[in-house]
Amino acid sequence: QVQLVESGGGLVQAGGSLRLSCAASGRTFSTLAWFRQAPGKEREFVAARWRSGSTFYTDSVKGRFAIFGDSAKNTVYLQMTKLKSEDTAVYYCAAALGYYNNYDLQTKYDSWGQGTQVTVSS
Repeated sequence: QVQLVESGGGLVQAGGSLRLSCAASGRTFSTLAWFRQAPGKEREFVAARWRSGSTFYTDSVKGRFAIFGDSAKNTVYLQMTKLKSEDTAVYYCAAALGYYNNYDLQTKYDSWGQGTQVTVSS
């Protein structure tokens, strides 16, 4: 049974940092990613990591967020720094069996976590 378990969300002041974790089990995934959904908005891509180590980011988080992982453990992390109020959202871990150049498309992902809330206070 495939399962993605996220942890690490919470409340932080603007300018602070948080680290999210996602542990995948049941399958070996080629791509692990993070998406987020802010209140009243569509879910959007944040960052992705291929099993080979390549990483990708949406422009709004470049230089502030870092995605890294342990391929052997099927685990991915999202280190978030210099957080802004606009980063407030529910963050979802997503896993894909393949490698895709359009890694920012939600339809490419096979499994999703339950989501973890990140709230940034200004």
